[in-house]
Amino acid sequence: MAKDDALDVAERVHKAAIRMLRAARVADATTGLSAPKLSALSVLVFGGAMSLSALAKAEQVTAPTMSKLVGDLEAEGLVAKRADKADKRGLRIEVTAKGRALMEKGRQARLALLTARVAKLSRAERAQLDAAAALMLKLAVAA
Repeated sequence: MAKDDALDVAERVHKAAIRMLRAARVADATTGLSAPKLSALSVLVFGGAMSLSALAKAEQVTAPTMSKLVGDLEAEGLVAKRADKADKRGLRIEVTAKGRALMEKGRQARLALLTARVAKLSRAERAQLDAAAALMLKLAVAA
């Protein structure tokens, strides 16, 4: 199989992405949140306030599962439920200042971990990694 075969490249990208995510998750321990709670919080921090059903869809879980996660995050003061201005019957879940600060703390811990690893690469390897990251982002938004 040629090194540029689409399936071969896709398999290597998949393997690398999973391993990189696992390596970066080590830093998530600094937040004190479970991976599902941290992921839901991240969606809200970077995606903005949304309904419970939209958050569940974004996280690919059921509404009851998300309801439990949101309840836990709310009890910890990380999110708040607000009336939906467009739909008086609905609620919007939004991040609190405490939740945003915790997410930033976790982000900084991940970046510190990754920065230390990237710093060990040669200048040429860093340039390759930068180009690969741009391509991965392109793939992530491709339809």
